Amino acid sequence: MNNPFLLLHGGGGVQTMAGFTDLLAERTRSQVLLPTHPGFGGTPRSAGVTTVADLAASYVELLEDQDLANVTVVGNSFGGWLAAEIALRKSPRIRAVVIVDGIGIEVDGHPLTDVSGLSPAELRSFSFHDPSKLPAPPSAGGPSPDVQALIGYTGPTMSDPTLIKRLAEIDIPTHVIWGESDRIADPQYGKAYAAAIPRSTYTLLPRTGHLPQLETPEELLATLTTI
Repeated sequence: MNNPFLLLHGGGGVQTMAGFTDLLAERTRSQVLLPTHPGFGGTPRSAGVTTVADLAASYVELLEDQDLANVTVVGNSFGGWLAAEIALRKSPRIRAVVIVDGIGIEVDGHPLTDVSGLSPAELRSFSFHDPSKLPAPPSAGGPSPDVQALIGYTGPTMSDPTLIKRLAEIDIPTHVIWGESDRIADPQYGKAYAAAIPRSTYTLLPRTGHLPQLETPEELLATLTTI
């Protein structure tokens, strides 16, 4: 079996990664882990896991408990921030990190879209290159419980002003992948992410928004198999 993957979902919840998990496992014949972050999907949130750093530490412990090596960590959106924090912990079990339309940094002139007050329909319109191709959202109400769980970890700004400088300490191969039509975090934001990490590459995916694993999964898969 090939080297394992740890997939980290964003504020849309674990369901945004489920289909891609199956695709990645089938095509690469690798072990693929897809945990649900505590507090998402109706799961309880541990008293000792309240910050992104806490969550990163818990996933490093998971890799230790599973005795996994040569792991590639792939995170989308909030999961991208989390992947960066995991890389900063310098676990010898991790071989590479992939940040897919990540959040967490602050970039002058390119602010993150505030998702806290968006309805599911509005959130989708900001997240996809062509939202008309996707099924209608289940509700037109306020932010979902998963978005509320997200804000619980990230705070209302969904960023950490110290993160962009700390990214310089990442010393493993890092691939920053971005959708050209992302309206949550635009491509210039993605370029700033990549520029802050010494051993990074940057790939822009055409006809893709904030969730490549849902909108253009084959293109995302092709980038992962080159790492």
